[in-house]
Amino acid sequence: MSLSLTFHGAAGTVTGSCFRLSTPNGDVLIDCGMFQGTKTIRELNYRPFPFDPSSIAAVLLTHAHIDHSGLLPKLTRLGFRGRIFATGGTVDLLEYMLPDSGYIQEGEVERLNRRNRQRGRPPVQAIYTQDDAIRSLRRLRRVEYDRWTDILPGLRARFWQAGHILGSASIEIEALDGFGGGAAEPTRILFSGDLGPGGKSFHADAEGPERPDWMVLETTYGDRDRTDLDEAGRQAVLRAEVSTALAAGGVLLIPVFAVERTQELLYDLDCLFDGGQLPAVDVFLDSPLADAVTGVFRRHLDDLETDGDPFTRANFHHVRSVPESQRLNTLSGGAIIMAASGMCDAGRIRHHLKNRLWRPQDTVLLVGYQAPGTLGRLLQEGTPRVRIHGEEIAVKAKVRSIDVYSGHADRSTLLDWVEARHGVGHGLFLVHGEEAARASIRQALLDKGWPAERIAQPALDDRVDLAAPRPLVPADRHPRLGPADLAAGLDWHNHYAEALLALRRTLDAAPDDAARERILAGVMGALDTNEKAGKGTQP
Repeated sequence: MSLSLTFHGAAGTVTGSCFRLSTPNGDVLIDCGMFQGTKTIRELNYRPFPFDPSSIAAVLLTHAHIDHSGLLPKLTRLGFRGRIFATGGTVDLLEYMLPDSGYIQEGEVERLNRRNRQRGRPPVQAIYTQDDAIRSLRRLRRVEYDRWTDILPGLRARFWQAGHILGSASIEIEALDGFGGGAAEPTRILFSGDLGPGGKSFHADAEGPERPDWMVLETTYGDRDRTDLDEAGRQAVLRAEVSTALAAGGVLLIPVFAVERTQELLYDLDCLFDGGQLPAVDVFLDSPLADAVTGVFRRHLDDLETDGDPFTRANFHHVRSVPESQRLNTLSGGAIIMAASGMCDAGRIRHHLKNRLWRPQDTVLLVGYQAPGTLGRLLQEGTPRVRIHGEEIAVKAKVRSIDVYSGHADRSTLLDWVEARHGVGHGLFLVHGEEAARASIRQALLDKGWPAERIAQPALDDRVDLAAPRPLVPADRHPRLGPADLAAGLDWHNHYAEALLALRRTLDAAPDDAARERILAGVMGALDTNEKAGKGTQP
């Protein structure tokens, strides 16, 4: 048996990172992440794995973000009994992040099942529970950067600084003699993981080995370049946004990612307050997970490239309980609320958005990537109305978006990192990016003289035989979801919400009740015609 690689996630989409390396001595996963985005994509989290979890010998984890680690509890619950290798920073973060994810799954399913009971629908099961998540933590094993770690007989791995978040790594895997079609030399595969943009406050720039045989490269921002800003420049952008929001007389609401983005914002606010560039207004961190993760950062201050503790101030308030969070609804202005999640798809931020989006004096500041179909992306694209918890909310608040806190390398930085590896021996797989981003990186590499036959853009669940005569051509293709569904910015769930909002607007604009009755009769007639047509096509 030779080496093969299967792309079970982050292929045609940004999330769900999961790559299966099959070897003569067992299968290894690189990441086991949760899918995010439209409901159609998120439903993949509920489906069976496209492999037997008990057959996986080990997992190598690039970092703690949920789209890379979030299905580990499900993997363990369904029979995985191997080790999960990760850096110390990643292990420390997962001790909070995975149980929190399980808690969120349980809460969301409980609310859904309550509605299902009312509608006479059968109950659904959570992807995993908090207890499942806690049990999965027992499988974690710490590794050091820059040191080879034996994974399986004939297989070892080395973790490199990726500069993305605390503990993030690119992973170099070496399959020793006898692998790779009987070659005398070891086969070396480099998984970039998520690469940082460079110049971050907390981390060194991304590193990596030279000239691997194979490379799996993330392309999240492969189609765009950002203006390079130093720390002072980034803080100036934040200061301008905060000053404008406070001057409007309302509350500034920042949807945050619990890991890294929250801590960077606290760090910059601390600097701006200390320097007198902003008045020391109250800042409420309304996310128990972000609060716990900030504690992890505080324990790792010696590993971070910063002086002192920027996370503790008299005007930084940690909101832990639900009643404390609800009391923030009474704030009228002159304050900042930071709440998870960063894409506005779960957590306490949705309650704050429901309470504040209709207030013209308030401001929402988006500070990170918003996946297609998420509430954050809809707000970013300027939708005038949204549905939250089944209720229609008019968007009257100012919605702003800044891109100076990205944890991802942009197009130029990705290309520079690839250039620093001095090429690959056999081939490059482009993953973890929307199609435009992958296509942009591919074209840039072609322009630099890369042969087209050495660059591949795998689809979901594609398997490639790394020892085959044409290894970049998929040996198997059995996708759980087609490329069109993965690439769709919106799915039928989004269109359903749009239709309800459009119907409401049309009814409100009608001149009288008789006109509204005619509109509803037309809608019901169309539905009846469609239902009859559907029945007519059935055997």
